[in-house]
Amino acid sequence: MLLDHTLEKYPMTSRLKDGSSVLVRPIQRRDDKRLHKFLMAVPEVERLFIKNSIADRSLVQNWCRNQDFDQNLPLLMLQGGKIIGEATLHQRLGGWKRHIGLITLLTHPDYRGRDVSKILLTELLDISRQCGLHRLEAELNGERKIALNVLSRLGFQKLADLSDYVLDMQAVTHDYVLLGMSLKVDDEYAGVGD
Repeated sequence: MLLDHTLEKYPMTSRLKDGSSVLVRPIQRRDDKRLHKFLMAVPEVERLFIKNSIADRSLVQNWCRNQDFDQNLPLLMLQGGKIIGEATLHQRLGGWKRHIGLITLLTHPDYRGRDVSKILLTELLDISRQCGLHRLEAELNGERKIALNVLSRLGFQKLADLSDYVLDMQAVTHDYVLLGMSLKVDDEYAGVGD
């Protein structure tokens, strides 16, 4: 696994804006029930870019039990054993976009405005650089104003903004926003994945 050395720092503790302590770590096999509970608490419009219906608990169980961190690395934030945030780095191991990672993020509604996404994304930015990625992208629907703001503050720029471009599960249209960020890659990691 390419990420073994990078993941040695986890689990790690951090502090939210309000001073409360949280734990950040990669997803584990036993996280399926708490991850499903977390995902169901996030408003459906924010789960728009999850490719499959998460109502099926076996799908979430499969994500937890069949991990391939070189392709999909989900970082969880927990407080008292409860998942309050999730951010994933998706990588392509070959092809013309192998140097571009895709970031997804979700925050529990009760923990908005407390730097959950900022902490998780900062961790994924560091991991992305160590993986030798040159760019990151994030796909969101236009309603995700807080996520768009966090990503913008961390250096992402709008690459595309298409009105009424994507459909949710009820066939309601939403704006599609593609953000991108160039990464300064440490010389030590340059060329990884080439």
